[in-house]
Amino acid sequence: MTLPKFILGDNTEYPNAIFVIHTEFPRFIINLEDDEVEWFEDFDADDQDELETETEQAIKEATAFYDAEVAKYDE
Repeated sequence: MTLPKFILGDNTEYPNAIFVIHTEFPRFIINLEDDEVEWFEDFDADDQDELETETEQAIKEATAFYDAEVAKYDE
């Protein structure tokens, strides 16, 4: 199965949370309500520099994805 790079998620137990799931490396879920990130990857010290760069870009992309999706509902 091919997954999209980002998936929106919600849960009634977290009514104010807006989850974006990033399905490519590094895989994570970000809650845009408070920018908390939950990782699906295990990282070692050697990955730290690459992880920081990729993470910053992926979080920007996740936020842009959410903004674009919400804009489609407003049209």
